[in-house]
Amino acid sequence: MGNPNQPVATAVMLLRRPVEVVYDAFANPETTTKFWFTKSTGRLEAGKTVVWSWEMYGVSVPVSVVAAEPGKRIVVSWGEAGAQTEVEWTFRDLGELGTYVRVVNSGFAGTPEEIVAKVNDAAGGFNLLLAGAKAWLEHGVQLNLVADHVPEAVRS
Repeated sequence: MGNPNQPVATAVMLLRRPVEVVYDAFANPETTTKFWFTKSTGRLEAGKTVVWSWEMYGVSVPVSVVAAEPGKRIVVSWGEAGAQTEVEWTFRDLGELGTYVRVVNSGFAGTPEEIVAKVNDAAGGFNLLLAGAKAWLEHGVQLNLVADHVPEAVRS
């Protein structure tokens, strides 16, 4: 998970759905597109590489799946060569309460100031991701948080 002395971006949220449902929402692009990216070339499975796209921004990113343990965790390395970071989702089954999801993004490079800016941006982005997932999985509502976060960057 990167250099232990480097800052990491962290986001956490209780999603009031069973762990199998929550895990699948992040592994299965048919569901993930309801609250995060707009397109994916496939399901997250260990050893597989997919491409995620945010079509409203004209952005795509390669995603290499390091680990995919159903109901437990997903680990990916994402980004362009030389600027990759690692993202780990852990899923903690809390029984009737639901699933506690923790996202940790690590491995940021650059000057100390650049790293802090990247960590802050990533933490904000992953908090939006979890809030969007909560709205979709618990209430069937698409909040459009990702598209509305930087509306001036959305391509017409």
